[in-house]
Amino acid sequence: MCGSFRRTARALTQMYEDVLRPLGLRATQLTILQVLSRAGEVSQGQLGGMLAIDSTSLTRTLAIMARKGWIQEQRGEDRRERRIRLSSAGESKLGRALPVWGKVQSRLRGKLGKKEWGSLLRLTHHVTEIAKTQGGLP
Repeated sequence: MCGSFRRTARALTQMYEDVLRPLGLRATQLTILQVLSRAGEVSQGQLGGMLAIDSTSLTRTLAIMARKGWIQEQRGEDRRERRIRLSSAGESKLGRALPVWGKVQSRLRGKLGKKEWGSLLRLTHHVTEIAKTQGGLP
């Protein structure tokens, strides 16, 4: 199953990256912008949990996004904690990307059909939660 999900994830990522590339945006970056737009300010650990992404990959991606001015970072009460939020440039970037992202979503939803689309979303959310909470399963 892992191989099938990874193959599907790579193909989907490529679909989105093809349309996001002219905007100078990667699919992972768009996802982070979307999550921060909904969640507001969060710790890096919270963001990693929401995205089910490892700390090293997230740190690398956030550093790129901070250099581009799309996010703002500050230290939390605990000096080890980093708080992340969307900057105005990030909001603008997200606003330009959403229509492009929406076209890909609509095209894919049209190919799958409304019922299959909903089933697929529920299934992927369920599998993600199992993987996050149960890990490698003994």
